[in-house]
Formats: sequence, C-alpha cells, structure tokens
Amino acid sequence: MNKKGFTLIELLVVIAIIGLLTTMSVLALQSSRARARDAKRLSDVKQLQTALGLYEHDAQSYPATASITPGASISYNGVVYMALIPAPPIPDDGCSGSTQYTYAMQTVSGDQTSYTLKYCLGATTAEIPSGLNVATPAGITSE
Repeated sequence: MNKKGFTLIELLVVIAIIGLLTTMSVLALQSSRARARDAKRLSDVKQLQTALGLYEHDAQSYPATASITPGASISYNGVVYMALIPAPPIPDDGCSGSTQYTYAMQTVSGDQTSYTLKYCLGATTAEIPSGLNVATPAGITSE
C-alpha cells in the first residue's frame, strides 16, 4: 500500500515552527510600538520648544505654568503658535507614572523667564537617554 500524505510528526513540526515565528513577530511588533511612542514624545517636545520659543520672542516671556496643558493651545495676541498641545502616548514605557509632559515657567532675573519641560523616554532615542529628561531653552538634558 502506497499512502501519500504527511505524518503526524511532520505536521507537529510545521505547527511548532509557525508558532515560533508568530511569537517572534509579535515581540518585534511590541518593541517597534515602544520606539514609535518614544519618537512621538521626542517630536512633541521639540514642537513645544519651537512654539515656546516663538511665544517668548513675541511676548518677551514664556507662558504661565498653568496655561500649558494637553488639549489647550499656545497663543499670544491672536497669534497661535501651537493649536493643540499634545498629550504623550501611553503607556509611559518606563518612568512609572510619568505619563504627562510637565511644564514649569521660572523667573530667572528681573523680567527674564525660562522654562523646564519634563518628559519620559522608555529607551534611548536620537542619542537622548531613556528615563526622565528635561527640555529647556538651552536644549535637552537627562535628569
């Protein structure tokens, strides 16, 4: 008798290989999503820095701390510098609870102001280390 077909062992090997490949692709997708969230956070912070710089150029100071919240806008005298302040993507990817961008305006001396903008990265992105980072008018530093 000449039967044609696959044995049970051959089928189990093929199923095991498919399961292994599926698991590896799911893990790769999850790390890609985390990198995309970090890239979005960094892009948001750079856009906020640009909008704050333009605001300061026109208003001669940075906006008050309470005025920078997700969903609000950055504007001065009818000029809109950022129509919608972004909320950071979630989950936070490593800073346990630091899911928001934290802005604070400071008075440096007399009428000169500055700001700090804190945010979290889950992994090193564009040479900026993972963890809590701070953006200021001078640039981005790790905390």
